Amino acid sequence: MKDELVRGTAWNGGIRVFAARTTQLVSELQRRHDTFPTATAALGRAATAGAMMGVMLKDEGKLTIQVKGDGPLGQIVVDANARGEVRGYVDYPHVHLPSNKFGKLDVAGAVGTSGYLNVIKDIGMREPYRGSVPIVSGELGEDFTYYFAESEQIPSVVGLGVLVDTDNSVIHAGGLIVQVLPGLPEDQLQRLEAAVSAMPHVTALLDQGETPEGILKYLVGDDLTIHETIEPVFRCQCSRERVERTLITLGPDELRSLIDEDGKADVLCHFCNETYKFTAEELEELHRRASERTPKGV
Repeated sequence: MKDELVRGTAWNGGIRVFAARTTQLVSELQRRHDTFPTATAALGRAATAGAMMGVMLKDEGKLTIQVKGDGPLGQIVVDANARGEVRGYVDYPHVHLPSNKFGKLDVAGAVGTSGYLNVIKDIGMREPYRGSVPIVSGELGEDFTYYFAESEQIPSVVGLGVLVDTDNSVIHAGGLIVQVLPGLPEDQLQRLEAAVSAMPHVTALLDQGETPEGILKYLVGDDLTIHETIEPVFRCQCSRERVERTLITLGPDELRSLIDEDGKADVLCHFCNETYKFTAEELEELHRRASERTPKGV
């Protein structure tokens, strides 16, 4: 089944809603980075949040999420854009902890309960928007909820889930974001709070065969208008040509050192885990191009 992300409004435009099934996206991240179950859950939750936050942007907008906790995972980084393209990595993918007291994957233990959640948005302005909040739980759903309330002043509910099988494969992954817009009547706010409290977990609904639209209807009923449906996908912007350009920017001296000392170069992309290999002959060509770019006498 393909992944799906929906964006909509409900209750006469009083709330903005997003929901996503990201099983294939998270499976691709797990495959590329060989993440162990707890790391898969943490990276998958962050990537799902990134996919939904990306479609909040317009046109060519893009964002980067950094989760810098004090747990054994190290840093989680996710890039996403308005087209639903997502990539991400975690510093230490081979992290798996015993289940927490609820019998669930201990994401908070892996992420840590101290640190920061940073969001950098490139929306075409001269300077990117930067928001930063302390990590409040490490479970990530609560942390993104806190981010929206504190950094963007939008009361929100964020639910994220990843269900991992015993063989490390991803069974289900998905999430939702519900945002209260100004002017929502008090009775509707209370109705929303009650619906959130009674709602099953996202992965439980996915396991029952619910679609992202169906998940939202658990919260808001049939008064739901879907404005956009897209397929969130893993996509990395790296390429051999980009790596070549990066190597050229090192300058002729650095390239000469690589040629003389190592006779080759292996460049790893953290986001997709692809390695680009360059022979001594290829580095010599890049050295020539770098020398042509460097003013004489420098």
